Amino acid sequence: MGKLIPIGGITKLDMDVDFILEQAKGKLEGAVLVGFDKDGNVYAASSYADGGVVMWLLEAAKTKMMQAVDNDNE
Repeated sequence: MGKLIPIGGITKLDMDVDFILEQAKGKLEGAVLVGFDKDGNVYAASSYADGGVVMWLLEAAKTKMMQAVDNDNE
């Protein structure tokens, strides 16, 4: 794979998971990580012990994604 150059914005292309994790390293206060493992099983981990905080972050991310789609369709 060639060198990835981050340009910001939204893409419709999948990104390499290790690249995304490296870009976030050292920038976050905490994180919720959700994805699929190499066997196709759901993987979830969080640095937050409070399930309410985890759910709030997931819903906030969902809202932000829906707003981005709405703005893209305007």
